[in-house]
Amino acid sequence: MAVSYMDFTSPNVQFTYDVNNNSFFKKDDQNYINFLSINQLNTLGNVSLLDIYLSTDNVIEPHTHQNATELVFCISGAAVVSIINPFTKKLLNYSIQPGQVANVPQGWWHYEIASVDNTHLLAIFDAPVPEFIGGSDLLRLTPASVFAHTYCLDEAKVKNTFAPITNTVVIGPPNDCKTGQVQSKVSENSTPHSNQPHLNRAYGNQPFIGNGWRYLDNNEV
Repeated sequence: MAVSYMDFTSPNVQFTYDVNNNSFFKKDDQNYINFLSINQLNTLGNVSLLDIYLSTDNVIEPHTHQNATELVFCISGAAVVSIINPFTKKLLNYSIQPGQVANVPQGWWHYEIASVDNTHLLAIFDAPVPEFIGGSDLLRLTPASVFAHTYCLDEAKVKNTFAPITNTVVIGPPNDCKTGQVQSKVSENSTPHSNQPHLNRAYGNQPFIGNGWRYLDNNEV
């Protein structure tokens, strides 16, 4: 969609940008995310993207984008894009390789797992700024007593299980997760830990739930 309010004669109009200069999250040199939104490129219109790099078995944590559909394009490597269809109540797993895509409808719960090293994904959104609700935020911010009461669980066990999750994970497992704590790598549930790698777009130390990729205005940079 065109930016109808843009004054294309303005000296501030932008037509190009280096996404490598705008890091959102970095776990390490093989696992990181750069991003582009209308806040970086003011002629962009109703589109934005995440430039994602992953090594084997690293996971873009389960999450939703409440304001955008996401098209995941594989540039190199390979990944499995997993989606829960809220209408059929089924988990769908799509393996993608270079040139292949998987589409995640707006608001659907999903995650991506790299199948090989040097995986490079491009996530394209139909919104000028993609919003994000991470599973780690839902788990750590919902009181253990609510989970226990709602699902008839042992509150102490719930609290103990989720206690290590103190920040938004984004790319898991965290760096301080011990090998023995990850059950069968990504085939079973793993226990995230509290290590928080570099996260540029956070307010203080915590991203905003409801928009985990919160973009700072010029006064906050």
